[in-house]
Amino acid sequence: MDKNSARLRRAKSTRAHIRKLAVPRLTVHRSGKHLYAQVIDATGGKVVAAASTLQKSINEGLEGTKNLTAAAAVGKAVAERSIAAGVDSVAFDRSGLKYHGRIKAIADAAREAGLKF
Repeated sequence: MDKNSARLRRAKSTRAHIRKLAVPRLTVHRSGKHLYAQVIDATGGKVVAAASTLQKSINEGLEGTKNLTAAAAVGKAVAERSIAAGVDSVAFDRSGLKYHGRIKAIADAAREAGLKF
């Protein structure tokens, strides 16, 4: 099993558990250049809030789009937008990625901005 299929297997297992909980989920995606985060409602059919380093409001003043400060900016923005949309408690879906580095920075910033998970 290669790295990507192992990651997808972990992600599938996590998403199945979150579906049983029936709560909105904060999902993250990490590409080579950018970071993305979105809050998806409990049914899985609608994006409640989203933020990424592609958005000018987030990447203004950042030195790069794939470092820890960019991750913190994305986490803070998605939390603020989610709370404004009426969702303040979520389950964290890290997409099978390890909980460290940029993924941890997104989660910590979202927690500091008031999102509960």
